[in-house]
Amino acid sequence: MQWLAWQLPCTEPAPGLPAAAQGWWALRFTPHVALLDEALLLEVGSTERLWGGRAALQALLRRAAPDGTDAPQDDCASTWASGPTALQALALLRLKRMGCAPPQRLPHGLPLATLTALRPHALALQQLGCRSWGDVRVLPRAGVARRFGSACLQALDQAWGDAPHTLAWITLPEQFALELELPALAESAPALLWAGQRLLDALQGWLRARHLGVLALALSWRHDLRRLDGVELPPWHSLQLRTAEPLQGMAHLRRLLAERLAHERLAAPVNRLALRSLQTAPLVPACHDLLPPAHDAAQGEPWHQFVERLSARLGAHSLQVVRLRADHRPEAMQHWHPAVAPPPEAAAGLLYPTGWPQGYPPWLVRPPQPLSLQGHRPCLQGQPLCLLAGPQRVESGWWDGDGGGTGQGLAQRDYFVAHSVAAGNVWVFRDRASGAWFLQGVYA
Repeated sequence: MQWLAWQLPCTEPAPGLPAAAQGWWALRFTPHVALLDEALLLEVGSTERLWGGRAALQALLRRAAPDGTDAPQDDCASTWASGPTALQALALLRLKRMGCAPPQRLPHGLPLATLTALRPHALALQQLGCRSWGDVRVLPRAGVARRFGSACLQALDQAWGDAPHTLAWITLPEQFALELELPALAESAPALLWAGQRLLDALQGWLRARHLGVLALALSWRHDLRRLDGVELPPWHSLQLRTAEPLQGMAHLRRLLAERLAHERLAAPVNRLALRSLQTAPLVPACHDLLPPAHDAAQGEPWHQFVERLSARLGAHSLQVVRLRADHRPEAMQHWHPAVAPPPEAAAGLLYPTGWPQGYPPWLVRPPQPLSLQGHRPCLQGQPLCLLAGPQRVESGWWDGDGGGTGQGLAQRDYFVAHSVAAGNVWVFRDRASGAWFLQGVYA
């Protein structure tokens, strides 16, 4: 077996944040991850071959650790240690943090202070002439157990690998939902972003271990006051974030959260924050090529992320896109909808065409323009139209009521492709109820 020990950024998790959340990020590399004292322990002997060997796995872990990107290289190396048992790896990590070199003989030469079970008895053991693990191990076991307790002997046996060491493995919850007690009351919505970063880091570790991407999440905050100026306040207030594609990276979500919080006004100071995933999906790899793209290639912001960020800044209804709707009436086939919100028709189960129907003009006249007649021939700008193709009969919209041939409602039309001397090819129709002609669209 081979163990790696990683120094936690802080020995105590934030209030309300479970300690196990600090180790979720490591579960993508090995299923055997546990918290012990001030360190995170990873058993990598069974998985290091899958990552290209021990050196390659340790390099990946240093880059993936929450403190590995901004810390200096020397400091990053001092937060990791490896050993054949969990207690030896933890002891070597403690030596690194103290700035001491490892002994020549392991584990016999390790100092007493590097084993948690020996720390309370370090002074008494030193008076007996013991300075290292090996010195204690050669003492009579019965006397050591009688004077210092059997826990010291058990810990030494576990450190040597002579006794099994049972650890509580970190497991992932089925759904992500975490709460965080704020160290101080937040007076403004942007002040929530700092605390929210802790929750986003935990969310990223959970997503990577689950091999999922988040599509929707909710950030909630609890007010410290129940009443303000005689007005009853809701205990919790929340906002929702949605993305067009599943995400594991938190940079885009952090930008979206900052834009949304900039428009929020807190009703009262906030003392607690909660983050919950509403919708997740399996993450599809971004690159399907045999070789990965070059690292120095220019990578712009994806279009859907730009739209989401702009919508968060300007408001959901400020940026709209056109969507196709299953309707035979041309003026009802397109519907403008906020770019980042799902269309209400999708929830109702209506089908959406995959593209604009072939043969239809790209530009529609809204509302259809009435055409004059010369005899029985429709005219555009005083010139008779030459009918090229048609008729195409459309009868639709009876569920909307009778809105006439040019409005939203019952439509009974015969469509034709016609040619105009002034405008080129156009799309016209004759309303069968009234016999009137209308210009519906213009071809490019």
